[in-house]
Amino acid sequence: MGAIAGAFGVHGEVRLKSFCVEPEAIFAYSPLTDEKGETEYTPKITRVLKNGFAARLSGIHGREQAEALKGLRLYTYRDRLPALPDDEFYHADLIGLDVLDTGGTLLGKVTAVLNHGAGDLLEVRAPNTDDATLLLPFTQEIVPVLDLGAGRLIADPPEDFAD
Repeated sequence: MGAIAGAFGVHGEVRLKSFCVEPEAIFAYSPLTDEKGETEYTPKITRVLKNGFAARLSGIHGREQAEALKGLRLYTYRDRLPALPDDEFYHADLIGLDVLDTGGTLLGKVTAVLNHGAGDLLEVRAPNTDDATLLLPFTQEIVPVLDLGAGRLIADPPEDFAD
């Protein structure tokens, strides 16, 4: 949902960067948690900043505590997220899916969803390797079948995909 960019001021506020399409929507998903869901934070906006917000987080009372959170990525509970149309997916739903080609051969697993401005790319880790990754455009043409229930997607990669 977002991340803490550091402390703001001396009274325990943080610089909060939102990853939401509408940045202020991050406050609607409260409480936010750390990655493991062990610590919850309820953010309250104190002002709008360039590229984010100044906010108070529940339980954070001083600059030292706020500074210690720098780099913390914030998450929300899945049931707080809105339902999506059939042709849209949360990145978290795609990560971990098996990627098979149209002949049924396992190409790997989705390890990340990247977007550098020209559309989403699926980072696919080849089977039985720790570091061999390939990038697959996430388009209807290249990924004609996505079956979240089965934990897989079928890809029709370009000819040079495995090169």
